Amino acid sequence: MNPSQARLGSLDALRGLAALGVVLFHYLPYYDKLFGHSFELPQLLTDTLLFGRYGVHLFFILSGFVIFMTLERTRNAAWFGLARAVRLLPALWAGIILTFTSVHLLGPESRAVSFETALLNATLLHEYFGAEHVDGAYWSLVIEVTFYSWMALLFYTLRDWSRLRLAFWVWMLVSYVGVIWWKQIPESVEFLVKDLMFVKYAPLFIGGMLIYRLYRYGRPVVADSVLLALAVCHGLLAYKMPYSLFVLGCFAVFALAVAGQLNWLANRPLLWLGGLSYSLYLVHQNIGYGVISWSYSAGLPGWLGVALALCTAIALASLIHYTVEKPAQRRFRSWRNRNSTAQTIGTPAKVAE
Repeated sequence: MNPSQARLGSLDALRGLAALGVVLFHYLPYYDKLFGHSFELPQLLTDTLLFGRYGVHLFFILSGFVIFMTLERTRNAAWFGLARAVRLLPALWAGIILTFTSVHLLGPESRAVSFETALLNATLLHEYFGAEHVDGAYWSLVIEVTFYSWMALLFYTLRDWSRLRLAFWVWMLVSYVGVIWWKQIPESVEFLVKDLMFVKYAPLFIGGMLIYRLYRYGRPVVADSVLLALAVCHGLLAYKMPYSLFVLGCFAVFALAVAGQLNWLANRPLLWLGGLSYSLYLVHQNIGYGVISWSYSAGLPGWLGVALALCTAIALASLIHYTVEKPAQRRFRSWRNRNSTAQTIGTPAKVAE
């Protein structure tokens, strides 16, 4: 693997480690909070695992980096939207089917949703209609899709980087105002600010895009540097201590990986875990809770139930990754390459400086 491949491979490895952190957070301290474990972890380990929930924030930084790269290589918004749909939806639908079935068979009953709600989840618009998540982890996917929609609109409308930068400055300032006066946001704009503009998380995506610009084009102008600094520091206001420092750490680790300082992460096991990360994220939480609860009912030790849940989640993630996720991507690329319109999709649509 050459240095450039290793550098991008280290980002995939970070994605896998972030997904594993989220899984362990859900299976250990969060399950204990919701349902109670029969064993106690050392306090230091519990405190460490609590940071796992913020692995999602690393996903958001990664999304900003990768999506801007994708936008520059995609001819128009229609192709971008189609590519994102193929990337997300087939695996999501498989995850919904498995999770819906598991929860109705194994529980927990408190996590069960109706068939109609499950169908609405398949659109990733369910939260906007007040519907529950099939799996609690899906909240971040709603934000991802909203981010994609904003970027398709902004990128293909504005094109010029100076105009895009201005839009990101406005978004950043709204994000700061939103988190500072979170409880005082007027009801008339609450949905726009909290949901559509997701002000607690938007700077993570913007920061990822700015790091991509630095990676792709070299030293940034002052306006970009200041905007990146604001994106990083936003976490100090948006999250409680010490988790705000952890979010800053996510930026630092991500920047080190992009700079090629973490190429050693691009090893076979972590690259494999990174490949499974999306599918693992889709199926781990409620299915894992069901497996852990079943293990307690069967009289098994709690630690064994957690191990069984982890093995089950990885096995199901592998099943989705190799039989749904990868084949869907392969067929889409093949179809795109055969399509005469798609022949130009690989031509960079570089944003003007």
